[in-house]
Amino acid sequence: MENSFFSTDKLVEFGMSMAIANQMANSMNQAMNMTQIPGAGTPQQRNRTETVYYAVIDDQSSGPYSISELSRLINEKKIVKETYVWKPGMQNWELAENVDEILRLVALTPPPLPN
Repeated sequence: MENSFFSTDKLVEFGMSMAIANQMANSMNQAMNMTQIPGAGTPQQRNRTETVYYAVIDDQSSGPYSISELSRLINEKKIVKETYVWKPGMQNWELAENVDEILRLVALTPPPLPN
């Protein structure tokens, strides 16, 4: 058996190694292309399982709102801790102060500026 790099066995082994390496590189490139890092030039897509909320504003049910939209409404004082809110999975409307994720937003909202 010839032990030269150009022997048939060595060339077949080299060719198979290159094919496997190429396949691994293609798999890694595909995985990296599918990876999205928010804020790194890739558009952020809305999470399809993102929780939506409804609120009673001006005596009417309004929504659905994302948590960021709720934050905006809280900053505008349209939603306060005494506002009734509901999200899928809740049996009844609850005061915002009784819904942890909304209470956190209300608690983090700064008070009005002093006169």
